[in-house]
Amino acid sequence: MLLHSPQQNHLLAALSTADFERVVEHLELVPMALGEILYEPSEQLQHAYFPISAVVSLHYVMASGASAEAAGVGNEGVVGIPLFMGGKTTSSSAVVQIAGFGYRLPAQLLKQEFVRGGTLLPLLLRYTQALMTQMGQTAACNRHHTIEQQLCRWLLSTLDRMTTTDLVMTQELIASMLGVRREGITEAASKLQQAGFIRYRRGHIAVLERSGLESHACECYAVVKKELNRLLSAPARLIDLPTNVRQSVN
Repeated sequence: MLLHSPQQNHLLAALSTADFERVVEHLELVPMALGEILYEPSEQLQHAYFPISAVVSLHYVMASGASAEAAGVGNEGVVGIPLFMGGKTTSSSAVVQIAGFGYRLPAQLLKQEFVRGGTLLPLLLRYTQALMTQMGQTAACNRHHTIEQQLCRWLLSTLDRMTTTDLVMTQELIASMLGVRREGITEAASKLQQAGFIRYRRGHIAVLERSGLESHACECYAVVKKELNRLLSAPARLIDLPTNVRQSVN
């Protein structure tokens, strides 16, 4: 049994056999360490990353040094949207928040597959829509919901991308992701622990009762999950792009 496989990433697993076989020979398995920066603002992206067990945070850092997460990416998606959207760079950072593994693909090869018009194109477009939903919902959640609700939403979303219920994560890092003070996370985590939903010790959070987190989370978690499932459950179909479109993208 293989410990790691490209098909552990949902996007790669959804490719047609022909498209997968063409891409897989260019995929490189890479370890993704906690805190590793995959790209920084205005930096030219060299690779796209398809996580299989790692989770990556797309977040923004203010001039003051404060930061907040706009979205997370795990085995459901890809890091490197600007590569096929035409922007080449972005104003956000991509930082590994849960260590693990992923597969990386050279930027030029991702763009070639995108303009080829195979099954990767509609998958990437639908995933981008799901990512936009996540970003919009996160912005609304951070503005209108309590820290406890935000923490539940964040924990549930992170769990969906993992094969374990034990998260290696400090309160400081969670506070940075949610854009709140550490004291707020400490208070919220304490309430969840007292309720028996989680067990927290320094640097580790074990989820004991997922249903409890779901009952205390705001509607944002369910909205994002439902949209992701809707968009990525549809079968990918070949798209034959006109020659002039292919040439303009190249």
